[in-house]
Amino acid sequence: MLFDLPSHDTLYKALLARDARYDGRVFVCVGTTGIFCRLTCPARKPLATNCTFRDSVRSCIEAGFRPCKRCHPLQGGAAHDPLIAGLLERLDANPGRRWNEQDLVALGLDPSTVRRSFKRHFDMTFLDMARQRRLRDGFLTLSQGEPVIAAQLDSGFESASAFREAFSRLIGCAPGTLQQGGLLQASWIATPLGDMLAVCSTRHLHLLEFIDRKALPRELKALQAALKSPLGLGRTRVTEQAHAELDAYFAGVSARFKTPLAPQGSEFTRRVHRALQDIPPGETRSYSALARTIGHPGAVRAVARANGANCIALMIPCHRVIGADGTLTGYGGGLWRKQRLIEIERSFGAQITA
Repeated sequence: MLFDLPSHDTLYKALLARDARYDGRVFVCVGTTGIFCRLTCPARKPLATNCTFRDSVRSCIEAGFRPCKRCHPLQGGAAHDPLIAGLLERLDANPGRRWNEQDLVALGLDPSTVRRSFKRHFDMTFLDMARQRRLRDGFLTLSQGEPVIAAQLDSGFESASAFREAFSRLIGCAPGTLQQGGLLQASWIATPLGDMLAVCSTRHLHLLEFIDRKALPRELKALQAALKSPLGLGRTRVTEQAHAELDAYFAGVSARFKTPLAPQGSEFTRRVHRALQDIPPGETRSYSALARTIGHPGAVRAVARANGANCIALMIPCHRVIGADGTLTGYGGGLWRKQRLIEIERSFGAQITA
């Protein structure tokens, strides 16, 4: 993070008040629309449960959110830099265009200067910004069962190789290897904290991760090897159940997950995961407390490894484990998400533990 964000409640109040003190320093991402805005945006305010707050444009874009067309959150940097303003206007006019450094040279611009300017204002390069805008559209097309060429065109990738490379970097396999159906079916689920990838069979949920988790390609590869089955695309009854329960969770209706989960790892790992599921929503445990719970007080490190090996986020709530001193510890989905999940669950109150 560029600075320590205030609490979600503080930032939501600032959003309602259109507090200009946070302008350019904090952005709100709205899960129901896929849009991110300045806190001073004049648009109708979303519900608190649909909001997440981030401290950089890059973080918003990489999580799959698009800039608001009313408050123009990218224009903060543009106002002070004509170079940025001109490129953003071109990007808005043709968001599907595949930009490269030669295009910048053709405009009489120095690619290194453009790179530094965008990094300084947005913490990402102009080329990365353009690529991220297009990639999510391609993923959504694939998840709806359309062919790879349609996904490529919908996302504005003129080059099939560029689309394959971008897709493979995120998922760990080329889009052409993903066929409809099969034992393991992957689908995209939008949440207020960013898009998630769910991998289900007809009987179990095998994986549920945020798509920007760095370990996701490795986890998908291990899952396919363990089950000796390639990854496919589609939605099963289990996917629909998981999606509905996640919607209820983020809407503040229920923190109960009844989706059937596939067991993971060794018997020790499974014991740790069962103990995680027994932690009531709104509460946290330390690694040492979790080790005592399963009857192995000296196995704190092993418990931490089992916790980190979890690839079914939220439903096996590894985010409820914190350091012995009360500080947040590592979380594959990002510490900002861990903090927000804990805040969400505390807001449920007694209704979710009854």
